[in-house]
Amino acid sequence: MDISLVIPLYNEDESLPELAEWIDRVAIANSYTYEAIFVDDGSKDTSWEVIKKLSAKNPNIKGISFRRNYGKSAALNEGFKAAQGDVIITMDADLQDSPEEIPGLYKMITEDKFDLVSGWKQKRYDPITKTVPTKLFNWATRKMSGIQLNDFNCGLKAYRRDVVKSIEVYGEMHRYIPVIAKWAGFTKIGERAVQHQSRKYGVTKFGLERFTNGFLDLLTIFFVGKFGRRPMHFFGTMGMLMFLLGLFLSVYLGCTKIYDVAFNIPARLLANRPSFFIALTCMIIGTQLFLAGFIGELISRNGQERNYYHVKDKV
Repeated sequence: MDISLVIPLYNEDESLPELAEWIDRVAIANSYTYEAIFVDDGSKDTSWEVIKKLSAKNPNIKGISFRRNYGKSAALNEGFKAAQGDVIITMDADLQDSPEEIPGLYKMITEDKFDLVSGWKQKRYDPITKTVPTKLFNWATRKMSGIQLNDFNCGLKAYRRDVVKSIEVYGEMHRYIPVIAKWAGFTKIGERAVQHQSRKYGVTKFGLERFTNGFLDLLTIFFVGKFGRRPMHFFGTMGMLMFLLGLFLSVYLGCTKIYDVAFNIPARLLANRPSFFIALTCMIIGTQLFLAGFIGELISRNGQERNYYHVKDKV
């Protein structure tokens, strides 16, 4: 099979028939064999009934339905598990992503040999309250990940099959799939300018909380990718620095106290000096950080996926 389309959706019953017909038209024009996997993320409207009717008419259309709303990451992850095509393409179900972009994305994966290609909506039909924070997060993600993409959150992306079968998308991490793919060893990541269409049906499903969650998820991705399998490298280093800072300060205070006593210089009790409690706090925090790293190592080494790596090929 050439292409698997993974399409997460939530309350998009009006747009589904038009989208399915559009995808089928593009696939026929380009002689693609394909499957379109619609993942209903607990919709409250008639989206699932529409998907079942579309599937009955067209065997290329498949559906997965969640019992409740779990989020876009869970929908994508489940769609990736079910995908069987050589190239997996994701898009939103609201008709803002054009199926006419499929041939270009497919070519970049199959002919240009990219692992992942992300769409770039150069001209967006979104309000300024959405575009400005998006630009800020894209800038922050570029700086932290080293991946030079202009639009990490674009729903229109294409992947080699190996990529989606080697990664796990959870929480709200769908915004940072390129980063997850890079940590898994898929470094040939490209970008393609795509057309962004104004919403034809329904309303946007994202609120202001997506920006706070997006920043926290970025920090999570960065930490897990860098220290997820070696937590002691982070917590141990920070703990050692904090402990040594407290220890050196304690030694300094002790030496100055001994010096003052030896030369009969009036001096305050150590317990009456704020620096003593700062030193004590640093040593306690350092010990706690070191223990956190030690416990993290025990958990990591006893986990089922303690050897977390991806085999590229065998002969």
